[in-house]
Amino acid sequence: MREEVILVDENGGQIGTGEKIKIHKEGKLHRAISVFVLNSNGELLIQKRAKNKYHSGGLWTNTCCSHPRPGETAKDAAMRRLKEEMGFSCKLKEAFSFTYRIKFDNGLSEHEYDHVFIGRFDGQPKPNPEEVEEWKWMYLEELRKDMTKHSENYTYWLKAVIDRFISYTKA
Repeated sequence: MREEVILVDENGGQIGTGEKIKIHKEGKLHRAISVFVLNSNGELLIQKRAKNKYHSGGLWTNTCCSHPRPGETAKDAAMRRLKEEMGFSCKLKEAFSFTYRIKFDNGLSEHEYDHVFIGRFDGQPKPNPEEVEEWKWMYLEELRKDMTKHSENYTYWLKAVIDRFISYTKA
């Protein structure tokens, strides 16, 4: 199945669509979503991406992340992917957006206008093994310290946004 992503300008306004892998080869700016789910103890649910992912497989990252489909809002995409990847639903609130760019060794790159959503959940995730290799809850400061010590174990976008996310949760 051909997957399409939404191309955007530097302000996040839609300017077109394109085939997902082609856009990742060309490094064009496109819309993305990142979901961060906290439990009532203040721990963040993180996942280790399945090794078979088209990039960043085997790395730890936020609760889930993906791309809205053409005609789908960022929030609807966040809700859909949370259920598809982690096997549960919860209320999500959009917190902020950020843009980042990274080129990977496999010739693909991410150039994303990323909408960050935050949710609360105290249940047991039921992750899709095709998407998620492992998962765990971590306190934010413990995560930040581990990311500093073992940066190579984490996705680029999580490293790019973690300080802003922690600041947002304290505000």
